[in-house]
Amino acid sequence: MLKSRQGFLLRKMMNAHVVVAVGEAGRTFNGMIRLNEAGVWLWQEMMQGIEKEALIDRMLARYDDLERITARADLDVFLETIRFALEDEE
Repeated sequence: MLKSRQGFLLRKMMNAHVVVAVGEAGRTFNGMIRLNEAGVWLWQEMMQGIEKEALIDRMLARYDDLERITARADLDVFLETIRFALEDEE
């Protein structure tokens, strides 16, 4: 299940979207993760938790010309970028 870790919030700062750590999360991660529009959409889809394959299905529905193999690769890159803000899988 993909889900953002507690204490990581999406914020808009001027013309940029960033994920910032607040509270306890800020003690272990002191930085920002900058997201483009696609990243913002992915983050919002993951807020409540979603299975990886379900998220790929939503990506394919949103982007008509996207192929599954490309969607999976793009999602893997995104997940690596935000790995500090993801809940640990159990």
